[in-house]
Amino acid sequence: MKYVSTRGDRTERGFSEILLEGLAPDGGLYMPVSYPKVDTATLERWRSLSYAGLAFEILSLYIDDIPPADLRRLVDQAYTEAVFGTPEIVPIRPLEPGVWIEALSNGPTLAFKDLAMQLLGALFEYELGRRGQTLNILGATSGDTGSAAEYAMRGKRGVNVFMLSPQGRMSPFQQAQMYSLPDANIHNLAVEGVFDDCQDIVKAVSADLEFKRRWRIGTVNSINWARLLAQVVYYYAGWFQVTAAAARRGEPLPRVSFAVPAGNCGNICAGPVARMMGLPIEQLVLATNENDVLDEFFRTGTYRVRGRAETHETSSPSMDISKASNFERFVFDLLGRDGARTGELFGPALVRDGGFTLRPDEKARLPAYGFVSGRSTHADRLATIRDTWQRFGSMIDTHTADGLKVAREHLRPGVPMLVLETALPAKFASTIVEALGREPVRPPGLEGIESLPRRCTVVPVDVERVKRYIETHA
Repeated sequence: MKYVSTRGDRTERGFSEILLEGLAPDGGLYMPVSYPKVDTATLERWRSLSYAGLAFEILSLYIDDIPPADLRRLVDQAYTEAVFGTPEIVPIRPLEPGVWIEALSNGPTLAFKDLAMQLLGALFEYELGRRGQTLNILGATSGDTGSAAEYAMRGKRGVNVFMLSPQGRMSPFQQAQMYSLPDANIHNLAVEGVFDDCQDIVKAVSADLEFKRRWRIGTVNSINWARLLAQVVYYYAGWFQVTAAAARRGEPLPRVSFAVPAGNCGNICAGPVARMMGLPIEQLVLATNENDVLDEFFRTGTYRVRGRAETHETSSPSMDISKASNFERFVFDLLGRDGARTGELFGPALVRDGGFTLRPDEKARLPAYGFVSGRSTHADRLATIRDTWQRFGSMIDTHTADGLKVAREHLRPGVPMLVLETALPAKFASTIVEALGREPVRPPGLEGIESLPRRCTVVPVDVERVKRYIETHA
């Protein structure tokens, strides 16, 4: 399997090369030259596999430059009951008729991003060791990517992490998770702006090819294909669990819908990949908060990036994003993999006009991908959290509440709906208290995390300042 850029560079590269590189040299995102197809017989063969076994099978379709025995060892190392708390890794639980919650948040930082980051950490360490090289990871986080990356990379040989976060815009728990890590290879930079400023700095540094190569800059954001690939696995795992009863009865394999809280679009962009591979997915329900750039796009065909003043600070802060960089991958597929057109939309048009509108023929292709969308507000979150607790005794976090609220708007008779639980309530205690009048339970070992000493450097929205920091701390 080889990979090419979304912006027209047709130079084919192997997985191990794009793993360490992040963005393509032309500023695009890497995509596989094609999607492997998974037939019904293969689905049935995979049904009995463990999560690690399933991950190995799916990753093997995309990774052919790591020996299979090594890849299997890395996958087994990443996905263990000891790390994720359950043998299923991503167990599902019924909530109400036709609706299930898929728990993606049982990892060390209580967020879905652990599922990709634990694998990414193992892959980075393996590939750097194989090459005898080092890597300086530069990332941006709106709340969960940062802690998941840092916990996965802490103490890893040959890896430094420089993580940018918007100053004061994460929950106290999220800040404490990141800033309290004492490891020498972890560096936190609080940027005096919003998440989009952090993300723009990462892209600007990556676009400086001389600096990127001299300091060996890599990424862990969802712009790294390896992270999105790892996320494809839990769509399959959720589908296998929710269709297990039908399989036992020998019934035709049912289609399943997935509802996904969406900010930077990495989580839900794994959905159409799974669907195009052959997983029977009915709908991909995209849920935003008040920062509704993606909901607007799927309703109107217009992608309009908001400025800093229009990016709302909300109670689901990991979705406080107005420039969904990973969204480019979906548009590349939507446009028939036209790199020149994709490059124009996400390059000059975005800079010149602050967004773009699909042509009528392009917009007409949207329904084929199964996307529907909706928006949730703070009042909606409170109501959903309260209702879910009072009726079902199930406590959900603010982002999952956004997903559930929009999922209920798109239920179809006879089609199971899996809502992806993206974080645990403990990460957003103040909103849980507001909704329920009680503190969420914290997993053992995380009590009092906010009182731990912190290591963090505040920086302005300045690409050169961040470069200088990397130069002096790499």
